[in-house]
Amino acid sequence: MDPAKGKLYLIPTTLGDNEPLEVLPISVKKVIEQTNTYIVENEKTARRFIKKISSGKQQSNLEIFLLNKFTNASILPEFLQPCLNGINVGLLSEAGCPGIADPGADIVKLAHQNNIKVIPLVGPSSILMAMMSSGMNGQSFTFNGYLPIDKNERKNEIKRLERLSFEQNQSQIFIETPYRNNKMLEDICNVLGDNTRVCVACDITLPTEFIKTKTVSEWKKNMVDLHKRPTIFIIHKN
Repeated sequence: MDPAKGKLYLIPTTLGDNEPLEVLPISVKKVIEQTNTYIVENEKTARRFIKKISSGKQQSNLEIFLLNKFTNASILPEFLQPCLNGINVGLLSEAGCPGIADPGADIVKLAHQNNIKVIPLVGPSSILMAMMSSGMNGQSFTFNGYLPIDKNERKNEIKRLERLSFEQNQSQIFIETPYRNNKMLEDICNVLGDNTRVCVACDITLPTEFIKTKTVSEWKKNMVDLHKRPTIFIIHKN
């Protein structure tokens, strides 16, 4: 790595509206206090997070680059120009760890291509924390992101993941838009076999945290309200 170049810090954020230093190590605070240039998904929430971590930091000194689904890929190299000029840059996710189910992965890829040192900081990943808590196969698992929106396609994909789980002894992880979570759990219970295990992990690290692994037949008897609650689903058929 070129020592004259700035570093790209991958800065985790909280998974909800809790105090940052309850779930983040002091190293995150130290980096934020020393960094004024950021790549973020949402400027308002990023500034609020930075202020919570470092209340004395001058917001007017911050340089913010927006990276979201509306960002044109052609301008991404501009976001790393500060690094090429010797300035450290922080990459912030909207929730959890940058680069995991997050558009920040494109920036990290570009940093490697430009020989910029990438430094990941410790923080909460809802995907890994759900997997840790599930009691399923931590030796072999796959994160599948969002499943299809179309009803029939989604049901076929749920069934395919169940089959893959059985054939490879591999836990299958996926997510849904929070306002469709209840429908997702309903589809899971309608499609999967009664003995297939399902972990539902929502509001991770928050006071309302709920993590439970049960068979499909058990879920059918005791459903939970997941509406608008960030949720990770994991299935495993033995």
